[in-house]
Amino acid sequence: MFQSFDEASDSTESASRVERLRESLRQAGVDGFVVPRADEHQGEYIPASADRLRWLTGFTGSAGTALVLPASAAIFVDGRYTVQVRAQVDAAVFLIESSVDTPLGAYLREHAKGLRIGIDPWLHTVGEVAALRTAMADAGGELVALKHNPLDRVWQDRPLPPKGLVSLHPITYAGRASDEKLDEIRAALAKAGAGATVLTDPSSVAWTFNIRGSDVPHTPLPLSFALIPQDGRPTLFIDADKLREEVAGALAALVDIAAPDALEPALARLASGQRVMLDHALAADRLREVVEGAGGTVVAGTDPARLPRARKNAVEIEGARRAHLRDGAAVSAFLSWLDAQAPGTVDEIGAAEALEGFRTRFGEADGQPLRDLSFDTISASGPNAALPHYRVNRQSNRVLGRGEVFLIDSGAQYLDGTTDITRTVAIGEASEEARIKFTLVLKGMIAVARARFPVGTRGIDLDPLARLALWRTGCDYAHGTGHGIGSYLAVHEGPQSISKRGMAVLEAGMIVSDEPGYYREGAFGIRIENLILVRPAERIAGGDLDAHDFETLTFVPIDRRMIAPDHLDDGERAWLDAYHAEVLEKIGPRLDGEAKAWLQAATRPL
Repeated sequence: MFQSFDEASDSTESASRVERLRESLRQAGVDGFVVPRADEHQGEYIPASADRLRWLTGFTGSAGTALVLPASAAIFVDGRYTVQVRAQVDAAVFLIESSVDTPLGAYLREHAKGLRIGIDPWLHTVGEVAALRTAMADAGGELVALKHNPLDRVWQDRPLPPKGLVSLHPITYAGRASDEKLDEIRAALAKAGAGATVLTDPSSVAWTFNIRGSDVPHTPLPLSFALIPQDGRPTLFIDADKLREEVAGALAALVDIAAPDALEPALARLASGQRVMLDHALAADRLREVVEGAGGTVVAGTDPARLPRARKNAVEIEGARRAHLRDGAAVSAFLSWLDAQAPGTVDEIGAAEALEGFRTRFGEADGQPLRDLSFDTISASGPNAALPHYRVNRQSNRVLGRGEVFLIDSGAQYLDGTTDITRTVAIGEASEEARIKFTLVLKGMIAVARARFPVGTRGIDLDPLARLALWRTGCDYAHGTGHGIGSYLAVHEGPQSISKRGMAVLEAGMIVSDEPGYYREGAFGIRIENLILVRPAERIAGGDLDAHDFETLTFVPIDRRMIAPDHLDDGERAWLDAYHAEVLEKIGPRLDGEAKAWLQAATRPL
């Protein structure tokens, strides 16, 4: 099994850990310290050795920040985690703040007047540090970049850094050779007037050199950096223990290999008198310090691999289609199995394990074994489903009871693609309120899937389509509508998104999720998610607008029992009936017996 269910949150030691950290801060000569959920790569996916926020607070969400001051402490999370943080964090130790309503900078201006606040410059981006430095100046205090992380001095049982083995990602799945990708990166450097760049995002490193790793759960990332000059060979900074002989040999033809601790001196040597491009939203501020300390100039730019990585090539697109058909068959077979179980006989863990079993079986049958899940399955019944990022453990595990709503958000990693799908289903008969809310969410999902939009449209421009039906009834959801998806890489990929902050243009070849939701605290949660591919739209006769639309990649029935048909208009009904007909056409031949009969019933027209 790829998922463990035993890691419940534990905040019982938070008070003593905070006091030990305060003593470490006094020794470092600062009054307070910022603890982000981050590692040196500033990514969402971090190893256990970097999960300092969890160790200090007990909070297990994928985004958050703690601030420890001399006489108080606070944790900042966004709307996805407002319920979870209250359940996991000791409120007697940490004040709970909204990172949206009260950002860390605003809090510092009010509560850190005249103080010296320490940070680990490896754990904050260039842009974050600039904003924090401004906030501390406004507060009459000082932001202090520390050479050693004071929390690490008191984290006595800190896990060792990972040494996951690296594998080569064949061109049959990657679609483009590494030297071609490097040429594109160098062209971006020339356009920016930069002599070099540092790739800090392991997804960009993996994509550029056509490698994959195993350093973090569920995402095939090799934790590493790459220094790419305008002229000359790039250098990959990675633990040599991760490289088998054949992998090291293949990489040696393209790139020099060096240990991670060689990055700072190598960057300092190259930066002298040089213009070095850093992505201020991704690169650690420590890299800026090194460049400027060596007499170089930092050029603000975007990670030059990020946008090319987001635009999937023809091979990656075809791989995604295959992966989603395989995955759609597995999820459909699981839903058929679940529907056959009596209410009250399956629990959240049992459901998650069963779904993983179906993915394993269908992957093997298709000759494309399941490599991993793409994230911990969100298997949530009743009130647990009201937590958008709920993770079941042995203590929270609930039985799927009659009359409840069950939400399962899951995904898979295959060599040819990464998947992510959410289905919300009735266990027995759902309440009228849940059915109406489900239908409002469905209307939003269909609105995005049917969208046709001018070339140059951003994700923020499409986000209201998913929310309008909910807004009309005084409801909303506190997460984005869609995120980018990697190709056998991270299940959350930028820069593309459909959200209130989605400023990136949606370009042909990008894959995004379409997943509006609704959550009633203490009662139920609803989310419906398909993955969709941005593609050029056919020109409309008489029109003069170049446009894009979406190709749906996910093919799994949407629970008809959860739909209140009177709340759908004719166009929405037609879309749903056509979608279900396509599900039956594409997935039906992959199923047999009871599962095929279930699929035929589940895809009937409304």
